[in-house]
Amino acid sequence: MDKQELLAAVDSLVRSDGQQLVCDQAGHPAGHVCLTASGEVSLPLLIKELGDRYGQLRNLVAGGYADPTVDEQTGLPLLAPFREQLVDMRAWKCGRWWIGCGTVRAGDGVRLVVLVTGQAAPPPDEVPEGLPEGASWVDQVVAVTGWPADRVRVVDWAAVEARLGTVLPGDYKRLVERFGYGAFDDYLGLFLPGGPMGSIDIVEFNEWWAQWAEAHDANSWEPYQLYPAPNGLLQWAGTEQRDDFYWLTEGPDPDSWPILATVEDRGRWYRFDGSTAEYVYRLLTDRRLPFSTARDFDTHWFESYEKLEAESD
Repeated sequence: MDKQELLAAVDSLVRSDGQQLVCDQAGHPAGHVCLTASGEVSLPLLIKELGDRYGQLRNLVAGGYADPTVDEQTGLPLLAPFREQLVDMRAWKCGRWWIGCGTVRAGDGVRLVVLVTGQAAPPPDEVPEGLPEGASWVDQVVAVTGWPADRVRVVDWAAVEARLGTVLPGDYKRLVERFGYGAFDDYLGLFLPGGPMGSIDIVEFNEWWAQWAEAHDANSWEPYQLYPAPNGLLQWAGTEQRDDFYWLTEGPDPDSWPILATVEDRGRWYRFDGSTAEYVYRLLTDRRLPFSTARDFDTHWFESYEKLEAESD
């Protein structure tokens, strides 16, 4: 396969739901598929292309030495087909799948390998103290920030979604209703429909950027396009540091839209396959997540700018 054929095959595998992967290479265990690359495909080029599509990579093996911390949750199934033959292996997470590319020893040299394997189910998350088992991600964000659980902001979502031309993820809407104008850990701010002065309106903001991209430079978001282009990016949050957070509007179910995060120059994209509220919760609590505030703070909060404005009046 050439580069484009490889990327199309990987994309087809990770988009499939419930598919059983079976490799046709002798001696390889079940649960993965190896893809054959043509001689024109180089490892650095493939790493760049996969990184553009699937976000931050994890380096599992370098120079023949495997990361000793790799386990079932962080890409170990990618190593099983090759074992001591491995020279290099990079990995990307996409939903319940792991994508890997690297090199293995072959005779007096090395050859390129590309594979997709099923990801082990993550261990159950520890529910914050005081919440029942099965609490929603929104409830967990409320609990970890100590935010009043009874606060509710009324939003005419039917009007908002009619103007945007799409239904929005349900737990994003619940986050907006619960928290309003402000920032988690004084960092991540939600874009609000019809919010107070100083907030960013999710409808007006995305409409303006889509018009600008059409008139000027739509390539600024490569390899993606902005909504309302098919599978386009729709921004739902940002920071004062110009870190941007988008939904990739692929598929008919907004609750299944992946999240893509990037910095201002959009040189690298970080993909998260999970709901909006889960992403916010993990950004606050999981040090491994790009842009995580857990590296800086042991406790977490929501800084309400509406409350600060009211107190200053």
